[in-house]
Amino acid sequence: MNTAAKFNVAPIASRGPFEIKVPASIANLGPGFDTLAVAVQLYLRLCVRTIPGRGKLEFRFVGRDLCGENYIERAFKFLARQDSNSLPSLSVEVHSEIPMRAGLGSSAAATVAGLRLYEALVGRLPVQAIINAACALEAHPDNAAAAVLGGLTASCQLPDGSVYATTFPWPESLSFVVVTPDIPLATVDSRMVLPSFIPRSDVVFNLQRITLLLQLLQSGDFGLLKQALGDRLHQPFRQKLVPGLEQALQLEHADLLGVCLSGSGPSIVALAETNLREISELLASVYEALEIGYQIRTLTVHQASSEQQQKVFRRGLVCS
Repeated sequence: MNTAAKFNVAPIASRGPFEIKVPASIANLGPGFDTLAVAVQLYLRLCVRTIPGRGKLEFRFVGRDLCGENYIERAFKFLARQDSNSLPSLSVEVHSEIPMRAGLGSSAAATVAGLRLYEALVGRLPVQAIINAACALEAHPDNAAAAVLGGLTASCQLPDGSVYATTFPWPESLSFVVVTPDIPLATVDSRMVLPSFIPRSDVVFNLQRITLLLQLLQSGDFGLLKQALGDRLHQPFRQKLVPGLEQALQLEHADLLGVCLSGSGPSIVALAETNLREISELLASVYEALEIGYQIRTLTVHQASSEQQQKVFRRGLVCS
């Protein structure tokens, strides 16, 4: 029985051109190393058409060149390895707002997009299957879970290798001011500086703050948010790779609720409800003093929804 018949859902690709949209994500959020992530409204989009033939993928990257492996194709083939020759051929136009090697989940978004592309051909897949496949390819679950589920996610890898992820609503009033310095940083390089052993006191420090952080985000009381974003597991060791991180973590402003590294960096995130322009200028001043180029974005959460999976696809598009 083919996958579409098994799940009793007609493939999206059988209904004409379609779009797949996957959000960027901010992982770790201070103490939540490899555990917490939040999806944000910065997107990778695939504009897809079926073309004559079987089992072929044609990609066109719009506005940027592909650097390194095509993670969309890799993820698609991961699921399609047993039936690739029986699937229709596709023309895929890739548009991405997510900077690469910036700590904003570009590889996770590409991976999830590739899995969704396979899903569009064979019919709806269980969300758990998408998460497990994404985490198998990404090797850590945080960004992948947020890219699949939206909102704030917490992930746990179980003994059998599968991943359990749950999602929480992110406070609508709480925005992200993200500064991305012009110093691309590969995740593998950022992980190499992390120590193999952590003192117990530092583990306790992070456990206390991750619990406090989740409680504050759910209660809407942000008075201790700066303290809740404290970390001793990864940010201190990544300062040597991320110019400006040490200075950004020390910034003070009446409306600045907290600062943390986004994922493995080099993007840095400030959380605030008001005065976003002044906080953007405050972050910019760090890199102007260092004479390092940068880009600043003000982002909002890509919230989770009971209709999240249905909203991944849009049909009937006319691709340029």
